Amino acid sequence: MGEVGDEVAWLDWFGCATFRLRTAAGLTVWLDAYLDRAPSAAQSGFGVADVTEADWILVGHSHFDHLYGAERIARRTGAKVVGSYESIRIMAECGVPKDQLVPVSGGERIQLDPTVSVRVLPGLHSCTWASNPMPSADEVCLGDLGLSWQQRVGRLRELGQQLLASGDEVRAHLVESAQGDRGDGGALVYVIETPDGSVLFQDTAGCWTALFERESPTVAILAGAGRGHRDGEPAQGSTADFVAEQAVLLHQPERLVLCHHDDWLPGFSRPTDITPIRQALAARAPRSELVELGYRSNYPLLTGS
Repeated sequence: MGEVGDEVAWLDWFGCATFRLRTAAGLTVWLDAYLDRAPSAAQSGFGVADVTEADWILVGHSHFDHLYGAERIARRTGAKVVGSYESIRIMAECGVPKDQLVPVSGGERIQLDPTVSVRVLPGLHSCTWASNPMPSADEVCLGDLGLSWQQRVGRLRELGQQLLASGDEVRAHLVESAQGDRGDGGALVYVIETPDGSVLFQDTAGCWTALFERESPTVAILAGAGRGHRDGEPAQGSTADFVAEQAVLLHQPERLVLCHHDDWLPGFSRPTDITPIRQALAARAPRSELVELGYRSNYPLLTGS
């Protein structure tokens, strides 16, 4: 584990889209909070009960695989929670004090400490309502365009029933982690700005291209699984293509870290073969180094070099 004064920002991945970022000055920022998973899922060996430090929690959206756990971390550590109005509603209902809650919708800048701030961008959730919401990284997905809200909601109901039929263990976990979230959870993207560089954090595969074109982060954390969602419609092509497209829009960050690509919920997710993503990045965004993190790998993310 990096120590304060090491003059480096450290990043730990705990599976799905949950990370711990510790800055050179010792600020601890959690990106999502889904640490306690279904027993049959791949495990990081680190749960909510193991968290001892948290200054801020930045939640990408309010679905259980991102928000669940933030309420307990916040209550125990006093961390402030930044999230969509839906995420903050849930946190308030879970007993997190009002003065620890920061509701945002995009366009805000929040000072995390004297030298680190975060800008909030509106995001888009991956197309969970598409005919194939979790394709392999190289599978070309076409169609699903122009669906109405009603059609999307109908498909999501069907997906929910499929998930509940995934076995007793998964069903029990879904019931335990259900916090009454509504809709797509208010997807957001965060740009954390530090003296040593910036980190863009996206926890689901969707973006507004005009917003991404304006960003040039040092490091981008991008979702490496799911049907891509571009400007309100499903991306036409593969997940690998979508990740590479986003890297180009972001002007080829120095490093690119994937998330949401492990087997976080058996019966729905799959362990992603990232070879096609690596190949797509090499072809379209060769200046971006793809960093492959294992759980709790404690990666030196920003060195100021």
